[in-house]
Amino acid sequence: MDSAVSTFNERLIQVAIAIGVGLVIWLVATFLIRQVVKRVLAGTALTQNRIFRWAAPALRALDSERRAQRARTIGSLLNSVVAVVITTLVVLYVLKALGVDLAPVLTSVGILGVAIGFGAQQLIRDFLAGIFITLEDQYGIGDFIETGAGEVAGTVESMGLRITRVRAEDGTIWYLRNGEILRVGNRSQGTYVPAAAPSASPPEDNEDGSTAQDTNGDQHSRD
Repeated sequence: MDSAVSTFNERLIQVAIAIGVGLVIWLVATFLIRQVVKRVLAGTALTQNRIFRWAAPALRALDSERRAQRARTIGSLLNSVVAVVITTLVVLYVLKALGVDLAPVLTSVGILGVAIGFGAQQLIRDFLAGIFITLEDQYGIGDFIETGAGEVAGTVESMGLRITRVRAEDGTIWYLRNGEILRVGNRSQGTYVPAAAPSASPPEDNEDGSTAQDTNGDQHSRD
């Protein structure tokens, strides 16, 4: 009896330690992410730091009117990734502390992960494309973009990691999956100049001095 109680207490302590360590790591990681986002919001001074110099191109791209929105999006993404990773590790350590054999569990999780991966390939593709669109600042809210060969052209109203919402000039709302956007032109970032309307060619007189007729049926004569 005493041996069973002692074993239970030891496992309970191990579970508490695993949860406590995971909580501390999550708090520290969240604090660091929050500080980085705050520094990015403040400006580009972060790129002068030797530690973050490797991320200078991405951070310089954040120097725009939508720096705050993009920084918060990236920060939220990092927080989600950290939370999922830490939660998974803590659950595994807790199961191990409770004496659960992890081999069948890991095998089942691996098979389930493969099945989900096959079933959610398009979803994962959309999320990855959304991450790169955000990091590379391909477009942002308020930009006028054109996808493909003029298939969709309009102003970006909202963008997430999976869907971009665009309002066309005729008022139509288009919902574009980020993974399906293979080519996009941003008129707000470049030096886009609208094509000038072709000017009407001046009327020509006939050689015999007779009047010529334009496309509207009006007649004119040689001066």
